Amino acid sequence: MQEKSKIFDIPLHDIKPLIEIQEYSFEYLVLVSLLGALVLMGVSYLFYVYFRNKNKFNIRSEHLQLLNAISLEETKIAAYRITQYGATFKNDSDRHAKNFEVLVENLEAYKYRKDVDQFDEDTKRQFERYLGMIDV
Repeated sequence: MQEKSKIFDIPLHDIKPLIEIQEYSFEYLVLVSLLGALVLMGVSYLFYVYFRNKNKFNIRSEHLQLLNAISLEETKIAAYRITQYGATFKNDSDRHAKNFEVLVENLEAYKYRKDVDQFDEDTKRQFERYLGMIDV
């Protein structure tokens, strides 16, 4: 038996003690998770702003579309609609207010009567000028 014990008593000089290895994988995981959450929150906010503004009702753009769609063939109805929808834009500037007053004065001849004629050229030009001034 002694021969076996001599075999196992060999001194080992080349094995070094354990050393601590710095591992940063947890820190990297936390950093990547925070960056991912930040990007996700940013994208979510952009979607929120997009969908909030997408369905927002804008009375000015709606009235501008209605003014552009008015048929000048039905004079009496057109005079009332121009007065109603055009009032939305009269307070934009002093120039808008003056042109709107002139337009309403021209339209008075086509309101409050049973039978009316077609718009004269001056009223049509005044209406086109007022439409050209409107910015939404």
